[in-house]
Amino acid sequence: MSTHTDMKRLTRLSAILLQLQTKRMVKSTDLAEKFGVSVRTIYRDIRVLDQIGVPIAGFESKGYALAEGYKIPPVMFTEQEANALITARQLINLNKDSSLISDYNKAIDKVKAVLNYAAKDKVELLAKRIAVSPASIQQATSSNLAVIQNALTAFLVLHITYQAEGKNESSERWIEPFAFYYSMQQHWTLIAFCRLRNDFRMFRLDRIGNVYITDLKFEPHQLSLQEYLQQKEKNFINPDKQLS
Repeated sequence: MSTHTDMKRLTRLSAILLQLQTKRMVKSTDLAEKFGVSVRTIYRDIRVLDQIGVPIAGFESKGYALAEGYKIPPVMFTEQEANALITARQLINLNKDSSLISDYNKAIDKVKAVLNYAAKDKVELLAKRIAVSPASIQQATSSNLAVIQNALTAFLVLHITYQAEGKNESSERWIEPFAFYYSMQQHWTLIAFCRLRNDFRMFRLDRIGNVYITDLKFEPHQLSLQEYLQQKEKNFINPDKQLS
């Protein structure tokens, strides 16, 4: 086998490991399509990973998954990948939720921690050479995005207070968080099943007051975000219009 072929396989093995690390389950057919090889080649790659001690569990008709609790060493970022994240930081700072800004900045610090010294110096230089117009930066108007994200992925009911547009008083809602939508007015909006209205509604995060995560679990909704947005368009309703 040639050196070039060996390098291609090593690169593919590393990429397969990354897929296994970032997804709960990976299908051999999806991997074959992603890397432009046959399913049989993927089978051989999986056997190689198993032989070098990576505990991969195979599930018939479902795919492959890393054994529970197995940790892969931290991902190393290329200089270009780090630069992209540093640049995106300025765009993240434009959004109006303080919890997202805080969490992103913490993530960037972890990225910097795994860079070599030369790359660290370069990304620090780049960070000092990127600016966003002060006119574009507004004070954060919400701080609940992070906690709502946690409830969404854990399928936990939220108890919120919400002040709808044109209303002087807030109402209490028990909602099942479904998805997020960033509107053309540059507001984060939560799409959720409202138990009061017995239907899906959109809640602007800057109009949500108190947020409490309850112990109540709800069944995942079978509707996809794409289907929801297509349904709104079908009914001639702009997703940017709040229906709370």
